Amino acid sequence: MSSNEWPLWEVFIRSKQGLSHKHVGSLRAADAENAINNARDVYTRRSEGISIWVVESKLISASDPKEADSLFDPADTKIYRHPTFYEVPDGVLHM
Repeated sequence: MSSNEWPLWEVFIRSKQGLSHKHVGSLRAADAENAINNARDVYTRRSEGISIWVVESKLISASDPKEADSLFDPADTKIYRHPTFYEVPDGVLHM
């Protein structure tokens, strides 16, 4: 990155209908405060969101999709981790 290039930020928005933040895109900004303001202007022009998260891209770590088998296979042998043994009460909306 050159000295005159702003860092890249990943933008996550929580909509009025949803419970979790969703990745909506990326933008460049000098700092977190400017990234939030720019994200508001770019990604919530029609009042789509109630919360904005921004994370500098270089701080995100991710697993390699090629290694998914070794990373996720052990969960298949632990059936007690799957919610098939539990009944969700009728009044519970978000579980």
